[in-house]
Formats: sequence, structure tokens, C-alpha cells
Amino acid sequence: MRFLFSLFLSFFAVYTLSSNSSIAQEIDLDAGEQVFSQNCAACHAGGNNSVNPDKSLKLEDLNKYDKGSIEKIKYQVENGYGPMPAFADRLSEEEIFNVAHFVLSQAKNNTW
Repeated sequence: MRFLFSLFLSFFAVYTLSSNSSIAQEIDLDAGEQVFSQNCAACHAGGNNSVNPDKSLKLEDLNKYDKGSIEKIKYQVENGYGPMPAFADRLSEEEIFNVAHFVLSQAKNNTW
């Protein structure tokens, strides 16, 4: 009985570890930069905001307007807000994931 329990526990551990690793997405900042250049740079070149200069993509502004996380940036890209269009129907989940990471990376490293 102990052997069966041990065997079951081993299979469960292997399954859990393998399923978690397949869920995690790999970050591709180069792909995020390409998505940004093609879809965002017209209004957000250099991390600025040509429509509303107070709401730039600089870290202090992202934090000031509660957009300083990957989830908040992804939500903004997917759903848009005000004059910013929604991109959920134009970009894949992977593209949105990568561009959100690119934006936050640029902001955190002050490399706009």
C-alpha cells in the first residue's frame, strides 16, 4: 500500500511540475518592441503620450495612474480607454503579453 501511495505521489508531482511549466509564457522583449513599434509608437514614441502628455509611459506616470504592473498594462492594451483604442481583437495574447513586458521594462529601466 505504501508503494502504491508513493507511486501515485510521484506521478502527481511530475504531472504538477510539467503542467505548471507549460502554462508559463516566455517573455520576448524584442517581439514586444516590434509590436510597440508597429502599433503604439504613433502615439507613444519615446514613452511619451502625444494625446495626453501627462499620461506618459514613464514609470512615475504609470504608477501615478495605477498602470505600473504587467496586468494593468495588459488590461489597458486589450481594452483601451478614452482615445486609446482596444487591441484585443488586433493582437494575440502573446503579442499583448510581450508588449506589456516591453513597456514595463522600458519604464523601470528608464530607457525610453
